[in-house]
Amino acid sequence: MHLPILQELLILFGFSALVVFLLQKLRLPSILGFLMTGLIIGPGGLGLIDVNEVEILSEIGVILLLFVIGMELSLKHLISIRKTVFIGGFFQVGITVLVTGAAYFLMGNQIQEAVFVGFLFSLSSTAVVLKILQDRHEISLPHGRNALAILIFQDIIVVPMMLLTPLMAGKSDNIGIEITTLLIKTLIVVILTILSARYLVPKLMYSIVQTKSKELFLIATIFICFMVAFLTSQAGLSLALGAFLAGLIISESEYSHQATGIILPFKELFTSIFFISVGMLLDIEFFFNNFLVIMLIIIAVAIIKAAIATTAILILRYPPQSAIITGISLFQVGEFAFILSKVGLDHQLLDTQTNQYFLAVSIVSMLLTPFVIIFAEKIAVQSVSRVRFLKNTMQGTQGADAETGAYLADLENHLVIIGCGLNGSNLAKAARHSDIPFVVIELDPKIVIEEKEKGNPVIFGDATNEHILDVAAVHRASVVVVAISDLINTKEIIRKVRNHSKSVFLIIRTRYVNEIEELLALGADEVIPEEFETSVKIFSSVLHSFLVPEEEIEHIIKLARADNYNLFASRRKLPKTVGLKRLQDFHVTCLTVNQDSGRFVGHSIGEIQLRAKFGITLVSIQREDQMIFNITPEERILQHDKLYILGDQDHILQFYKMIQ
Repeated sequence: MHLPILQELLILFGFSALVVFLLQKLRLPSILGFLMTGLIIGPGGLGLIDVNEVEILSEIGVILLLFVIGMELSLKHLISIRKTVFIGGFFQVGITVLVTGAAYFLMGNQIQEAVFVGFLFSLSSTAVVLKILQDRHEISLPHGRNALAILIFQDIIVVPMMLLTPLMAGKSDNIGIEITTLLIKTLIVVILTILSARYLVPKLMYSIVQTKSKELFLIATIFICFMVAFLTSQAGLSLALGAFLAGLIISESEYSHQATGIILPFKELFTSIFFISVGMLLDIEFFFNNFLVIMLIIIAVAIIKAAIATTAILILRYPPQSAIITGISLFQVGEFAFILSKVGLDHQLLDTQTNQYFLAVSIVSMLLTPFVIIFAEKIAVQSVSRVRFLKNTMQGTQGADAETGAYLADLENHLVIIGCGLNGSNLAKAARHSDIPFVVIELDPKIVIEEKEKGNPVIFGDATNEHILDVAAVHRASVVVVAISDLINTKEIIRKVRNHSKSVFLIIRTRYVNEIEELLALGADEVIPEEFETSVKIFSSVLHSFLVPEEEIEHIIKLARADNYNLFASRRKLPKTVGLKRLQDFHVTCLTVNQDSGRFVGHSIGEIQLRAKFGITLVSIQREDQMIFNITPEERILQHDKLYILGDQDHILQFYKMIQ
């Protein structure tokens, strides 16, 4: 028996495996390989596969992608970012529609067509952006959460856009009825989602888990996904929105992690088909015939969308660097715009030629997205640095002031601290207490002012600038400590410091152990990774609590650091102690503070009295990309802090329920 789809799947997976393999050798994202595969085997390339045969599989990929995203969120988390979703998302979509629509209208087109084109270009790629952010482990960072929030709003707003399209085309006279119906449907879906998440699904999943059948668990999970997607589709809403809501429903149960684990392989398979199908849509001949015009449109759209999204996040009072990275991440035109464009074609709001330009711009912008996001942080850092440089130059505060300049004139054998965040600030305090001559280089004007008020010698400037290193007399220093979290700038600083001095002892703070070798190769003398220092701190705290002798704890820590932190990853036997046998009854747990009830958030450690009231011990706090080990009673807990705590299982569970 001959199955045509089997032959096409063979071609599809064969080409994609080859292309992705080659790109992985070049350390390029797999998404790029799937898009390129679509270009090669699609109608515009070798013409080996019919697009229509792949579309159904690609839609399943989008459904599973949003289903997993929903499971990794929760209703509480979604509520916690509601301001960014609705205020930031509405601003980004609304202003983008206004600007791009106005530009298209001024080109001589009808107002209805201009608004519709604004709809298309206001949508970014949920699939591409979230896939890249997940692969880069940035989805939980501030810019990742902001991008997710705006993308959620875009996925929601695409439904009203599709309903408004026939109205703008003059195909419906009952606009009031249409809008009222949409609102009623949306309200019903939201109510059903909340009720299912709280009452129905947890009980259903519990009954299924009791059977201990992995097959039944898998089938039930997929059934919930497609059932909710089907019901929302029947209600006139999108399949993708239904899949996202289904994920949110399951996320409220304690079985969400297992469900995510079994769905992930299917999601990866079908989303790869989706990206291939997107690449197949590009007409390569049209693209090369209109290359210059298309590239100019891409540049204009990228600048406009990035600027608007950045402004939206700044309005919500997020840091400029986070806002810029968010804006850059959302510069492309996304996959839901493809669906919307088909509706526009059906209602004559989009002509064939304009649609070809739209497809070319959107697909090429999606192809460029992995590269752009890779450099987004560096672009953001440089942009913020230049703005601050100009601002402080106008205020006459750039560089070292007269007092600091006099202090540095004859300074030698001193300590240079680059970055005055928590780690840098603590180091400055220790240096001052120990009468060690030091100078701080800091790029944040606010921190510069605060440090000067404390009487600390501080230079405003970018440490990647050789002139700033000259001012700090790096060539006469004994020790330089780089205490910033930006890996790209850290590498550049190492190179610049080594250009000034080959002998200065260079200590680097980094986040991950796998970055140690590269930083040492660039010229660092010692690299301290927060990732394993946290493990060392927690491990030593546990051993202390079990009364393990101090010399044995010190011996283990020295072994770990002397072996570049490979001790815990290897199978080397640790020194045995009687106390260690009790570790199985003790727990080290990391919990995220999500609850904003006022009981914990904003209160100091001394006020909360964790050990006295809750029977747990706070070891360290992770705040965004910083680890706080030296916890004082005055330290306050903030929302989204990750708390590393010690205690027995019952007390940890009790505390967990209070902060979730």
